[in-house]
Amino acid sequence: MTDMVFGLPVLVLAVLLACAIGWLISYVRSQQIVTSQHVQLGKLETERDLLLDRITEHEQLRDKQGHEFNQIQLKHTELLRQHSALSTSLDEKQLHFTEQLRQLSDSREALKREFENLANEILERKGKAFKELNQESIYHLLKPVQTEMQSFRQKVESIHVEELKQRSELRAELINLQNLNRQITDQADKLTNALQGQKKVQGNWGELMLENVLDNSGLRLGTDYKREVSFTTAEGRQRPDVIVYLPQNKHLIIDAKTSLAAYTRYVNAENDLESQQALAEHAQAVAARINELADRDYYKLPGLNSPEVVIMFIPIESAYVEALKYDNTLYQRAIERNVLVATPTTLLTSLNIVRQLWRFEDQNKHTAELANRAERFYSKLNNFLLSMQDVGKQLDKAKGSYEKAFSQLYSGKGNLIKQAAEFKDLGVSVQKELPDELVELAQLEVGEVMD
Repeated sequence: MTDMVFGLPVLVLAVLLACAIGWLISYVRSQQIVTSQHVQLGKLETERDLLLDRITEHEQLRDKQGHEFNQIQLKHTELLRQHSALSTSLDEKQLHFTEQLRQLSDSREALKREFENLANEILERKGKAFKELNQESIYHLLKPVQTEMQSFRQKVESIHVEELKQRSELRAELINLQNLNRQITDQADKLTNALQGQKKVQGNWGELMLENVLDNSGLRLGTDYKREVSFTTAEGRQRPDVIVYLPQNKHLIIDAKTSLAAYTRYVNAENDLESQQALAEHAQAVAARINELADRDYYKLPGLNSPEVVIMFIPIESAYVEALKYDNTLYQRAIERNVLVATPTTLLTSLNIVRQLWRFEDQNKHTAELANRAERFYSKLNNFLLSMQDVGKQLDKAKGSYEKAFSQLYSGKGNLIKQAAEFKDLGVSVQKELPDELVELAQLEVGEVMD
């Protein structure tokens, strides 16, 4: 019993505790629901604000579009007004254009009548001009053209003949060149002994041999080349032996250098040692003459248009050949110093090339003259053809005007021939009858119109 008394409060306490726990759980759940609802409410309020913003934007867009619509409507109204004004202006211009067409038509008819009145006068004037353009006039027109053609043909034939002549002369000169070279070499060998040890005499003889080569080349002294022209420079007076004139105002300088003492000893040496020593001295002498000529800088002389290369003339062929055999760098070293060594054979060949260059220059001038004459001939012929075309057009136009004017005499119901014939029927006295064929043609035309 006592246990029951003590157990009852515990039971009640347990029940109360259970109820409290249940209420607490229910309260927690309700708080969670309330919190969830608050969150949901916040989301709904956010969405509401977004919707309100979108509604505001749509209202602004609607107002803007309404304003644009009003502007478009105003423009449409203005365009309608402009269209109406343009239509009115177009109608006015159409009326004005119609009036101008009428005036032009009246003017054309007036001009037509005036032209018909002047048709006979024009026909007479054109007919007279046509008669003046007879065979003699055409001959005078063609005479300059014929003259130019004959001159052109003669020029071409003369150039062809001259070219054949020059080719024949060139062949003969090439044959003579070999013979001349042998003669020069023989003369040089004969004079070698007489010139030993005399530098002045050797120099004069070298210049004389150079003059012989120039004469045999066909070049003319004073025209194609000049000798010993003196120049004054800052370094003193310079006087090259020869200045050769080239086409296009250019020049070629030639200077004769003769050194035969060592070469003579080489030729007359009695043993190899003496021969080699003399040959070495000869090669050194040639090299010294090359350097001496290079140092003069002839190409810088005032008034000359010369390449930097200067030709050094050695009158004895074998003297230069033997020097080259001893020192094979001699030629290259001369080129490096802008000196071109030439013997009678090579110089004569070079001068013949110069002469051919002048011939080609003359031929080019003739060719240019032919081209100019051909151009003038073509221009005159073209102008003549254009003039003849204009004459033909004027004649065709005059013929058309004549036929049109003449047809008005007998064509149509009220043509002039018929009216003139009716004057006679009315008793008008005439001194001279109209041509019967015109009267018949006029009556025939009238009959065809009536049918």
